[in-house]
Amino acid sequence: MSVGEDRAFGIAPSNPFVLAFAYLRDAAERSVLFWDVMRQRADEHRKRSLQTAPHVLDYAFEILRDGRNFERPVNYALLRIVPPAGEEISTTRRPFVVIDPRAGHGPGIGGFKADSEIGEALRAGHPCYFVGFTADPMPGQTIEDIVRAEAVFLEHVISLHPDADGKPCVIGNCQAGWAVMILAALRPELFGPIIIAGAPLSYWAGVRGRNPMRYSAGLLGGSWLTAFTSDMGGGKFDGSWLVQNFENQNPANTLWSKQYNVYSKIDTEASRYLDFERWWGRHVNLNAEEMQFIVDKLFVGNRLAAGHIRTSEGNAVDLRNIRSPIVVFCSKGDNITPPQQALGWILDLYSDVDEIRSYGQTIVYTVHETVGHLGIFVSSGVAKKEYREFAGNIDLIDLLPPGLYEATFEHADDAADAALVCGDWVMHCRERTLDDIRAMGGNTSDDERRFATVARVSEINLSLYRTFVQPAIRASMTPQAAEWLRQVHPQRMQYALFSNLNPLMKPIAELAEQIRTHRSPVSADNPFLLAQEAVSGQIVSALDAWRDHQEKLSESIFLAVYGSPVLQAAVGIDRTAAWSNRPEESPLHRELLQLRAAELRSHISSGGLLEAAIRGLIFVGMAQEGIDERALHALRLIRPRTEGALLTLAQFKAMAREQFDLLLLDQEAALAAIPGLLPADAGQRSESLAVIRDIVSAGGEVTPEAGRRLARVQQLFGAVGTN
Repeated sequence: MSVGEDRAFGIAPSNPFVLAFAYLRDAAERSVLFWDVMRQRADEHRKRSLQTAPHVLDYAFEILRDGRNFERPVNYALLRIVPPAGEEISTTRRPFVVIDPRAGHGPGIGGFKADSEIGEALRAGHPCYFVGFTADPMPGQTIEDIVRAEAVFLEHVISLHPDADGKPCVIGNCQAGWAVMILAALRPELFGPIIIAGAPLSYWAGVRGRNPMRYSAGLLGGSWLTAFTSDMGGGKFDGSWLVQNFENQNPANTLWSKQYNVYSKIDTEASRYLDFERWWGRHVNLNAEEMQFIVDKLFVGNRLAAGHIRTSEGNAVDLRNIRSPIVVFCSKGDNITPPQQALGWILDLYSDVDEIRSYGQTIVYTVHETVGHLGIFVSSGVAKKEYREFAGNIDLIDLLPPGLYEATFEHADDAADAALVCGDWVMHCRERTLDDIRAMGGNTSDDERRFATVARVSEINLSLYRTFVQPAIRASMTPQAAEWLRQVHPQRMQYALFSNLNPLMKPIAELAEQIRTHRSPVSADNPFLLAQEAVSGQIVSALDAWRDHQEKLSESIFLAVYGSPVLQAAVGIDRTAAWSNRPEESPLHRELLQLRAAELRSHISSGGLLEAAIRGLIFVGMAQEGIDERALHALRLIRPRTEGALLTLAQFKAMAREQFDLLLLDQEAALAAIPGLLPADAGQRSESLAVIRDIVSAGGEVTPEAGRRLARVQQLFGAVGTN
């Protein structure tokens, strides 16, 4: 008898026995339905485990290049996403290439629903491609092989779009982010803007009391355990361990909240839960060499930002070689890749913003306030806001002058010039300095020494393991034993136990179907249901308290052990020297800067009306607080009225960057040369001034300094031939 039914019998719904009966009936029904969801989840996992390349892409696709057929085969492939009906794709828009992380899960999370990275790129009219992978690596494949394969993929995409207005925009999620950065450093000519989301490029970085995962390697004695796990897997590292490490960061969610949320909302939550578990529950493998590279070079060694990684051909991976704009997307709510790890490489590489500019680099970062690590890739809210703005304004990002910027988002209803806004948000790119990144918190020099000590200890322990233990493990481990260990991993067993292979689960499906037909949910104000919620909250609080205690204890042990002067001295860490992880400045770079400066000086008086207008526009814009999409949209509307219509986007970008560099090199000389670039036709000069005023005012209120600069530009445009 449900609460709705008891009124027909004249029984007061406040009767505690009636309320208890209604709750118990609902709880029993929810229990059966919950276990049926677990059965469906397990059967889906079993079905997908039989597939060679399971994925969760929500789009039709065609395979263009299969890396398994390359000279150095890899388990990666390039897919072309077939646009859904109704999506208009422009052949002249730059293509987007989305690369998913191979960090324990299968591919597809970048496009597993309409509100996703792929979905937003298609909605903005860009051709879209996806780089996915199979569940098992090819024998002998390495990280370097994968990087080379991705270079082949990008070359193929570029060849398919000879008339595109720019090189591909590449999105690298999580683990794929640092792989993309390695390739961009080695082959910068292949890339348009790069978006790296939730990617740990500076793994040592973090804040005490908030980012405990970075201590794991030190507490486990370094990377020897990675080698041991790979040896027990017969030369393969089981991605289930990576998933388990992730889940260990939030025991309350892993052990209780995720399942309880399904149980308590069984009538509405089951479908969403099963969709996510299709991805979350499909684990992939990595070769031992791949995983050892990741742990030794990135997680423990932190060598990427320092420029200490070299290819087999001896080429150094220097992130300062990247010439494309880099967009870093991170979140304060991400306990896997906090903002310090996503942005710390900038502090490792550069001393100030002028040095960023000297390398011709444009770096844009945006920091979400709350979303967690997975939310960066799977949240519909993030897709509709951040990724929609990135896709819709990728040309704005590509046209930004070199420097450091923070992308912020203002709701369109609160913005001026709403006619110039496409969508619900306005993206602003505001100039920042390295102090803005340092203000987020980070390590002291003593902390850096501790992590350097971990790296040395890890090398010693790994060497000892390889010398005294590894030969025996490899000799005794058979392929059958390795496969059995993979199958009995807790991450896999939680699925196997609840599938239809378990005879106890077979009656569940039939009983669940009967319950759905006669479902009697309890009312939301039932006191027993409210008590259930209260108990759940207490369980979560207890698990959170246990996690916080463990994290504090782990941090204390790490700081004490690796801060020991005896240990640091034993492994060769000098406590008296100032610690720095920065790569040395290249003498060749200094020489190239001098040559570039001389070349720029020779171009100060070169050009015509377009160069003069862009130089004047940049001079005024440098006094604004930043650039936003309204200015870019105004430029798109105005560009046909100027000589810029004759240039490709790449040519226009190169010209605009040269004018910016001229103003940085010698502002007064660059301004004094403007009258000599102008035509005698007063009408043309007046039209160009109108263009400058329209673009400057499109971004909202003009600052007083920008107003003064605009007046100076007007004077210069009236002084024709005085140069």
